[in-house]
Amino acid sequence: MFIVSLHYTAPLARIDELLAAHCAFLDKQYARGLFLMSGRKVPRDGGVIVAQAASRAELEDVLREDPFQQAGVAHYEITEFVPVMTAEPLAAYRAA
Repeated sequence: MFIVSLHYTAPLARIDELLAAHCAFLDKQYARGLFLMSGRKVPRDGGVIVAQAASRAELEDVLREDPFQQAGVAHYEITEFVPVMTAEPLAAYRAA
C-alpha cells in the first residue's frame, strides 16, 4: 500500500488548467483498481493519493502518466506502508 503526497510547484492557475486531464488520469487508475482514494490538501497546496500497487516501481511508472507530472507542476513523495490494522469496512486491505 502506498501514500502519494503531491506538492504543487506551480501557481494554482496552472494547476487548474491541467485539472480535467489529471482527473481523467485518476479515473483511469480507479478503474484499474490501483487508486483507492484521493483528494486535495487543505490548504490547497497539493493532494494525496492512496494506492494499492504490486510494487513501488509500478506506481512510479503509473505516476509518470499523470498530466501534473508530465507538465512538471507537482512534486511526488511516495510512502510505502503495510496496513496491519484497518476499520472493518477496509478489512480487505489488511496485510496478511
